[in-house]
Amino acid sequence: MVEWRVSVVAPPPTPLPVDPTPGWFRWLTRFVLRQGMLRAALWLTLAVSVLAVAIAELVITLIGRGDRAIAAASASICSLLLTPLFGSVMLRLVFELEQARQQLTVLATHDDLTGVHNRRHFMTVVEREWTRARRYSTPAALLLIDADHFKRVNDTHGHLCGDELLRQIARATGASLRQADVLARFGGEELIVFLPHTDPLGALDVAERIREQVQGLRVAWQGQTVGTTVSIGVAPLRAELPSLDWMIHEADTALYAAKADGRNCVRTLPFEPNRNGDAFPVDTRSGE
Repeated sequence: MVEWRVSVVAPPPTPLPVDPTPGWFRWLTRFVLRQGMLRAALWLTLAVSVLAVAIAELVITLIGRGDRAIAAASASICSLLLTPLFGSVMLRLVFELEQARQQLTVLATHDDLTGVHNRRHFMTVVEREWTRARRYSTPAALLLIDADHFKRVNDTHGHLCGDELLRQIARATGASLRQADVLARFGGEELIVFLPHTDPLGALDVAERIREQVQGLRVAWQGQTVGTTVSIGVAPLRAELPSLDWMIHEADTALYAAKADGRNCVRTLPFEPNRNGDAFPVDTRSGE
């Protein structure tokens, strides 16, 4: 009998984007932000004054004549008068450019409704974390969270109410996570969470905590109290998974099982091998 073995090769990590900003401009930006506008302008004035005096003295040395004291005084006066005027404009431009860059970074990586990461940024960051966890055999898990009967909330109370409820769900979810965990809006009313260094039982505990937090959530809206529940699918990291997309697929399948079991519960797929090489289901917790 011929035995076939299939080896799964982890995909290469997504390269970090290269910052095209010149190094001197990054240094100047950090300096301005650290010192503040006023102190940065004073430092710039001092530096220009010293440089102007040095250039004036060098010119006199090269031509062999001239009054060094008058040259130094003239250079200092011009520097002190002109540098604050033009330097403040340049420093203000640097400050505003950095603020604009930070805002663009937030817009490019965060969901504008909930304030959590967007799907694209999540995939970029978690791809690296997933590859690292696979390489070093460290535990990790992924949660896919979906608000139950969310369309009913939108139809009954309006989309603005649904938006506010989704924001509160994202905040409640984030409050249950660690700093190292990665939370993002995956699409519509779905949230996704990557839990590094978390075994399957730990992931189920986190999912159950999130479910309980959202179940107790209430939003005041036009004289009424609006609430909802969530269904959560849990997918632990397994060596057999060929990619992060497969892990997301397993979490989605577990989420579908949670929906089929009546919603407001946590479900995970099987995946610990038994002695004959098959798989058997792992116990899950339910909010029913």
